[in-house]
Amino acid sequence: MRGSCERSGEDEEQTEEEAMAACGRLSGVPEAVQGAEADWDSDRETEGTHGLGELVRDTLYLRSCRAHSVVPVSCFLRQGSTQELNLRHRGLGPQGARALASSLSSNPYVKRLDLRDNGLCGAGAEALAGALSKSSSIRAVDLSENQLGVAGAQALCAAFTINRAVQKIQLSGNGLEEQAAQYLAELLLAHTDLKSLELSYNQLNEQAGETLGPALAENTGLTELNVSWNHLRGPGAVAFARGLEANILLKVLDISYNGFGDPGASAVGEALKANNVLEELNMSNNRISAMGALSLGLGLRVNQTLRILVVSRNPMRSEGCFGLLKSVQDNPASALELLDFSDIQVNAEFDGLASSVRGILPELCIKTGACRVEYKKELLPVFRPALPASVPK
Repeated sequence: MRGSCERSGEDEEQTEEEAMAACGRLSGVPEAVQGAEADWDSDRETEGTHGLGELVRDTLYLRSCRAHSVVPVSCFLRQGSTQELNLRHRGLGPQGARALASSLSSNPYVKRLDLRDNGLCGAGAEALAGALSKSSSIRAVDLSENQLGVAGAQALCAAFTINRAVQKIQLSGNGLEEQAAQYLAELLLAHTDLKSLELSYNQLNEQAGETLGPALAENTGLTELNVSWNHLRGPGAVAFARGLEANILLKVLDISYNGFGDPGASAVGEALKANNVLEELNMSNNRISAMGALSLGLGLRVNQTLRILVVSRNPMRSEGCFGLLKSVQDNPASALELLDFSDIQVNAEFDGLASSVRGILPELCIKTGACRVEYKKELLPVFRPALPASVPK
C-alpha cells in the first residue's frame, strides 16, 4: 500500500502549481467565493465548461487544501459533472481526506466514489464519514486498502447507517478484526437498502463470525456478500453458516479462502436445506475433506435455487467430489449450472458418474482438475476475475 497513516497526502504526478493552474482557468466565481481565487481567466465561463455549482465546489476544495496543507488532486478539478470520481492510488492520506470531505458532501454529481489505496487510516475515514452521511447522490463507495482499522469501521458504519442511499460498499484489505465486526453487524441490521458488501482480505476471525452470523440472519437487504480471504473458522464459521440458513435475500456469497473445515461445511449443508434464495456460493480453499463434502451434499440433495457452487482447492479428494455430484444426481429439482472441482484430481468412478449426470442435467458444467470446460454464462460481480489494483475501473 503506497499510502501510510503518517502521510499528509501528495499527488506524485501533480505539482501544486499545476493543480492551481488547472483550477485557475475556471471562471465565473460568485461573490460568495471571490477572493484570492477571483482573478481567474474569464474565457472558460463563456465556453460553459463549468457551471456555477462546480466553480463553488472547486473553490471550496482549493481553500480546504490550503487549510490542510495538501496538494490538490488535479483530476478532481477536471471531474466536472461525471458520475464516477476515481481517486485510487493518489496518496491522499488523512489530511487529503479532510480536504476532500468539504467538497464531497455538496457534490450532486458523484454516484460512484473510488478512494482505494490512499492510506486514509482511521482519521481519514472519520473525516470522510461526515460527508458520506450527508451525500444524497453517492450510491457506491470503494474504500479498500486504506488501513481503516476499527476506528475507521466505526465511523463509516455510523455514516452509512444514517445515509441509506449507498447501496454498494467495498472495504477489503483494511485490517478489520473482531472489534470491527460489531459495527459491521450493526450496519447489516440497520441499513436495509445496502445491496452489496465487500469484506475480503481482512482479519475477521472466529469471534467475528459469531458476531456477523446473527446479523446476517436478520438482514433484509443484502444480495451480495464477499468475506473471502479472512479467518472464519470453528464455531465462528458454524455461526456464520447458520445466519445464511435464516437469510431471505442473499443471492451471492463468497466465503472462499477461510477455514470453514468440515464443521463449517456441514453447517452450510444444513443451511442449503432451508435457504431458498441463494444462487451462487464459493467455498474454495476451506479445508473441506471428503467427510465435509458428504455433509455439504445433504443440502444439495434438496436445494432448488443454487446455480453455482465452487469447491475447488479443497482436500476432499475424488471421494468427496463423487459424494457431492451424487447428491446433485439424486435431486431432480436441482438448479445447478456450474459445479467447480478445479485443482482436485478425480478418478474413473467420478468420470462415469459425471457422464450419467450430464444425461439428466445437460446444462450442468462440471469442472475438475483434468476437465477445465468453459462456463459460458456470465458470473455475477463476486465471481468475476478482479482487475489488478493498478487498473482503473
